[in-house]
Amino acid sequence: MASGYSRSPFMLRGAIVQFAGFPIIPLPIPQIIMFQYNPDTISRSLTPFNKALTKEQKEDLEKKTGKLDAPWDPEETFNVTLLLDATDHLETPDQFPHQITVVTGVADRLSALELLLYPEGDGLLKGLLTSAIGSLSGGKLNPNSLIKKGAVPITLFIFGPGRILPVVFTSFNVEETWWNVALYPLRAKVTIGMKVVTSAELYYDGRVSAKIAGVCYDITRAQKEILAALNIANTVESIAGMF
Repeated sequence: MASGYSRSPFMLRGAIVQFAGFPIIPLPIPQIIMFQYNPDTISRSLTPFNKALTKEQKEDLEKKTGKLDAPWDPEETFNVTLLLDATDHLETPDQFPHQITVVTGVADRLSALELLLYPEGDGLLKGLLTSAIGSLSGGKLNPNSLIKKGAVPITLFIFGPGRILPVVFTSFNVEETWWNVALYPLRAKVTIGMKVVTSAELYYDGRVSAKIAGVCYDITRAQKEILAALNIANTVESIAGMF
């Protein structure tokens, strides 16, 4: 949450970005959901790869690496709690987009987060759009074929330049604590569980957004390696302090 210290430095805000597919448009369209407040804490865990392999997979890996200790990156998960509060916008209701908040509270932000769990290609708005395109094209174009229905949306969890990771949601819990007269929530706490998707898992996904996500994963992993290498300076200092 925002610091009460007036001279505190400017801090970047985290975000969740989803690449959505739309008819006709060949490139993925990002939907950016900025965090109103950065979470106070982020819990994460890494689990070494321990999935059971078939005999053929073991033989194939032995030929390539000669060992089976860690054939793939560990599984990484995140848990974050986001706070949504409409109070600030209600103090200046004449400003855009604060008029939306006056009517719907934080329901628009909640809905944007919730839709990240739904498969691509579904939904009333996309259905109406694809029907309209089909009618205008005289039935020559089937826009539904341009959207891979049922595919998991490509989603990025961004928390500064050092952490841009493709993820899938594994849990989603909402606690609403205050409502307006139309019973739209004015305050809510959203707890999200996420699993990181590695570039190896995205390798055979032909979507452009999947290729972008794979590059983001590789860049974040490379930064870890660089930071680990920089830790050599601390190691040298520790050794020097022993004498």
